[in-house]
Amino acid sequence: MNEKRRKFLIFAVTAAVHLILIFFVAFEAKVFRQEPSEHARIMKMTDLTELPPPSPDPEIPQVEEIAEVMIETDTAPLQNVVGAGTLSLNFDNYLAMHMVSVRPGFDESAITSDLIYPPIALRSGIEGRVILELFVDRTGVVQRITVLREEPEGRGFGEAAIKAFTGKKGSPAYANGEAVSCRYRYPVTFRIK
Repeated sequence: MNEKRRKFLIFAVTAAVHLILIFFVAFEAKVFRQEPSEHARIMKMTDLTELPPPSPDPEIPQVEEIAEVMIETDTAPLQNVVGAGTLSLNFDNYLAMHMVSVRPGFDESAITSDLIYPPIALRSGIEGRVILELFVDRTGVVQRITVLREEPEGRGFGEAAIKAFTGKKGSPAYANGEAVSCRYRYPVTFRIK
């Protein structure tokens, strides 16, 4: 019996070793270890020799040739010329309404005439209300429009209100007697007449 027990024990140990080896080889079991964190990559600036500018293409007219073809007119261009430093694309510099002493003003009749009732809502007989946030610069031009609330949503009221205010110019807001850029909340109500 002692011999049988010894053979069985050797068989069991050998089988266990084989199973462990098969597990690690066949399933590629990896020892879990913590990977070192990746450091920020460092870019090195190197000096490059700059190529000379390309020679002008003879088929493209140069500035001197274009200047000879220009025609002077007496009519002023259709654009608003604004002084240096008055326009800002940083919308964080726009004052809130509680910081303004005089709010910006717009021509109500011009806005009403440009306001188009959304056809889907009109056919469905739905009325709506939109609250816009207008970013008006110190010259009175609406630079950016955000829809704060649209009731009911998805019926086209917000888009119609934005189109009515796009490119509008009104009187600017004033704070301490000086024209300032401000954020102005403007409600627009759509009613079927």
